Amino acid sequence: MRIGFIGLGNMGRHMARHLIHAGHLVTVHDSRPEAAAEHLALGARWADSPADCAREAEFLITMLPNPRVVEDVLLRGGAADALPEGALWIDMSTSTPATAERIAAEVLDARRVRRLDAPVSGMARGAEAGTLQIFAGGADDDFRIALPVFEALGDPDRVLHVGPLGAGYTVKLMINLLWFSHLVATSEVLAMGVKAGVDLGVLRNSLLASPAASNFLEHDIMCVLADGDYDDSFAMVLACKDLGLAVDLGRDLGVSTELSALVEQIYRRAKAQHGDLAGEMSPVRLYEALAGREFRLPSPAAALDATTLTV
Repeated sequence: MRIGFIGLGNMGRHMARHLIHAGHLVTVHDSRPEAAAEHLALGARWADSPADCAREAEFLITMLPNPRVVEDVLLRGGAADALPEGALWIDMSTSTPATAERIAAEVLDARRVRRLDAPVSGMARGAEAGTLQIFAGGADDDFRIALPVFEALGDPDRVLHVGPLGAGYTVKLMINLLWFSHLVATSEVLAMGVKAGVDLGVLRNSLLASPAASNFLEHDIMCVLADGDYDDSFAMVLACKDLGLAVDLGRDLGVSTELSALVEQIYRRAKAQHGDLAGEMSPVRLYEALAGREFRLPSPAAALDATTLTV
């Protein structure tokens, strides 16, 4: 397949590399030419502009930081105009249905360009390992055509067709919203528990042995508890962007967003305190400050399997 790939950031650079290794003819573009060095060494072609990247593509994949950049690349960067008739645009960014609809209405529909929205989950380490979860919205036929490409990027068992155009964007926003909510709720619980005198490891294992157990508590927060790693592979500025998009969607749909709006406020406070480029788990640091200590387990052995506890 001739694939144009635009966006070689923390996620996209790994994804483009997997496509090259899978044998596709990949043309890459990024606002930073140096980001493409490893891809060019593997045989990819460099495109000087979004339009050049799209011009001969059967598939154009975009992996970009926000809806505004998606519009810049497709419309003002000329990628949409350059796509051949019948090409398939796959937007794997965390964006919105409204953005894609504007692009389609202005350019793509007249050119008979097909499209899928297919955002991903799994963080940068999932992109590097090729084990991303992919949530695709669009026509059944287009999804089936794109499936070999998706399977080169993610876990085949977790490449899901979630509905019509726009459903992929919505599912991804809901996943991020719930994950960020888990982070805030877990941090608040840990802060109260340890400040009340409960050992952090005992508290975590007790929670894991209870109906309050969660994947976040069992796995995701361990990068903080074991290593003090707040995951700077995904920046706070992007986390706040995603939260804002989710809250806006809820309001547009007439769904009450009191809890989601509060989570967004907490994230924005953490961003203001720790910086735009701080890791997405930086709100944990707000609760560490309230507890008067960092949340650290003394050693991996302290993170006992929850099944050894009786609660």
